[in-house]
Amino acid sequence: MTVYNINLGIGWASSGVEYAQAYRARAFRQAKIPAKFIFSDLILGNNIADLTENIGFDDNQIIWLYNFFTDIKIAPSTFPLSSFLKQEELLQRGFKVQNGSESKEVRYQSDQEALTIIPRYSDRQKQTIDQVSYVANNLLIKRDFYSYTKYATEYYSGDTKGNHVIFREFYNEDDSTAYTQHLDSNNQELFEFPQQYFYTKTDLYREMLRQLDFKATDTIILDRMDEDKQLINGPLVFAHHGQAKLFVAVHADHYDKHYTNEHQVLWNNFYEYQFTHYNDVDCFIVATDQQRQLLGEQFKHYYHVQPQIATIPVGSLSKLIKPTEQRKKHSLITASRLANEKHIDWLISAVVAARKVISDVTLDIYGAGGQAGRLQELIKKNHADNYIKLMGQHDLSQVYQRYETYIAGSTSEGFGLSLLEAVGSGLSMIGFDVPYGNQTFIDDQQNGYLLPYEEDWSNVKKEKALTDAIIKTFSTADLTKFHEHSYALAEPYLTRNVAKQWQQLLKEDTHA
Repeated sequence: MTVYNINLGIGWASSGVEYAQAYRARAFRQAKIPAKFIFSDLILGNNIADLTENIGFDDNQIIWLYNFFTDIKIAPSTFPLSSFLKQEELLQRGFKVQNGSESKEVRYQSDQEALTIIPRYSDRQKQTIDQVSYVANNLLIKRDFYSYTKYATEYYSGDTKGNHVIFREFYNEDDSTAYTQHLDSNNQELFEFPQQYFYTKTDLYREMLRQLDFKATDTIILDRMDEDKQLINGPLVFAHHGQAKLFVAVHADHYDKHYTNEHQVLWNNFYEYQFTHYNDVDCFIVATDQQRQLLGEQFKHYYHVQPQIATIPVGSLSKLIKPTEQRKKHSLITASRLANEKHIDWLISAVVAARKVISDVTLDIYGAGGQAGRLQELIKKNHADNYIKLMGQHDLSQVYQRYETYIAGSTSEGFGLSLLEAVGSGLSMIGFDVPYGNQTFIDDQQNGYLLPYEEDWSNVKKEKALTDAIIKTFSTADLTKFHEHSYALAEPYLTRNVAKQWQQLLKEDTHA
């Protein structure tokens, strides 16, 4: 039995879907469930192994579409710069080093060959590389990509206007070409193999599915699907999963309530195909009981069916984190993307107002995003620089424990990994009574305050609700009891418990 998890891409700043998969991978490892995670985006800016390892995948769990048809393994970038220099005989050819010692890149230039060759370090200290760029006449003409060996090369047109990739080669371990990807000026693709051609990325993906040869004991979890000009993988998975069970993971609010009424529902467009093809789905997986109940009611009302829907958290905790020193008094933390929909501006205004009553209240804001500049200006405008701070992106696993209370301004969370991590560190909680994360992790007046919320309220009214909750938290609440209840609430989300949920679901569905 193998569980295949379907996704598109991954980056250094991954979305909640990738983190959900990483948590699932951890749970599968603990439960000894064999699992593969399939990525289909072209990922060459960084070695995919470095990106997946960064959030907790094992290399042997990864299948990458572009690597699948080669015999090169998914692995970190460990190729030595010295090996490259020896292979290319750069020093013998008269290339000279051009740059200083602290750069991410090292430049070798030859006036005789009118060429600059630029290896990029994956680890400067270890002197290993992950890319090499070739520049002639100030134009990029070629770029090689390395893990433990060279796995791909892309060639550029060399046009002074509109320099672009014209083809890529993907290699085997013996340096032979496994296949070539040709691209025209309209980004139309052709994949050339020794014995056959694939005229679209969709055709290539279909071939991968064929070669995976799913068995009746296998399960496919569709986390993310694409339906663009290059790839239509969702319908392919529906059509070609064979005897394997097909699960669909729902990672966000699944419908738009503004365009839903008694007679029709407007599904989230990321899930419309999956929901309208419910007959082909063995189980829908949601992260909270609240969403499971609502989705079940909607299927029954609009389609007169009751498909299997299971609740399994998208996140888990390896352990509960207890503070090693006293929590900072009257301290608030929030963590999210710095985006409009997170309403961090409401939190800033609420803390400024609460400061008039709780004179030493502080707020640290963790995360990155496009609203950072605007939020910093708002902090400055309110002369709050000394008690409200933008902290940037950090690993927060050992950070939450320093604070007393987590506060959220978001009005919709499919789950809320930061909420889970906060209760796992015993924080008291403040947030609006909105789907689905706050309703899951805030027990009103037991570990915090779940605040009434109406969409048509003014921002002033919403901010006042947050302000009042902050004041109540730090003036009348029994924070010791709140912290204890958060720990109790977090207990079912320990990785060992989530792993048992997966084991049970897969066992039940295999024998269904």
